[in-house]
Amino acid sequence: MNNWKQIIEDEKKKDYFKKLMLDIKQKYKTSIIYPKYENIFRAFELTSLEDLKVVILGQDPYHGEGQAQGLAFSTPKQIKNPPSMVNILKEINQDLQKKSSCEDGDLTSWAKQGVLLLNTILTVEKSKPKSHHKLGWEIFTDNIIKNINDNCDNIIFLLWGTPAISKSKLIDEKRHHILTSVHPSPLSAYRGFFGCKHFSQTNEILKSINKNTIDW
Repeated sequence: MNNWKQIIEDEKKKDYFKKLMLDIKQKYKTSIIYPKYENIFRAFELTSLEDLKVVILGQDPYHGEGQAQGLAFSTPKQIKNPPSMVNILKEINQDLQKKSSCEDGDLTSWAKQGVLLLNTILTVEKSKPKSHHKLGWEIFTDNIIKNINDNCDNIIFLLWGTPAISKSKLIDEKRHHILTSVHPSPLSAYRGFFGCKHFSQTNEILKSINKNTIDW
């Protein structure tokens, strides 16, 4: 099985990626961009392909100061939990009848247990959500999803919100598991994220395929 390093190296050779990285490097020089440059690919550093169990897809990084750390939905523990994270923790509490192991909003421990916290766009300009839409990140992350689909089995994809759910077309449901819901943002959480029970469902699936459950 390929590892992330090989997969990313293959992407780096492609014309779209060369242009993307030139654009991104220039933007880091001229604007305030999140996350820190060295954390762009952090999700792949913390979750090995070999240990991968779950993929949670976000949209793009948090655009407030100090929030983004290269993991979808996650923030450093000293940062106040953003509204989406508050709702994720609320659903875990209701679903599992206990508090999350990540009440401080830092999801690093999930990543180390095999949960890939992947945004479809990996960078953003300060205070400008989706500002790096259509630079090329979507091609890269689509190719990552295709690689997971083709080279892994029984991966559980948690797709929250319309943009994430649209990635279902890249995933073979005969080989993998897809759980969908509205986004946990305050704008939509009450329309079905609360009560989706994705965390207990994920652990039930993991048990059924003889894998260790996630300590959410």
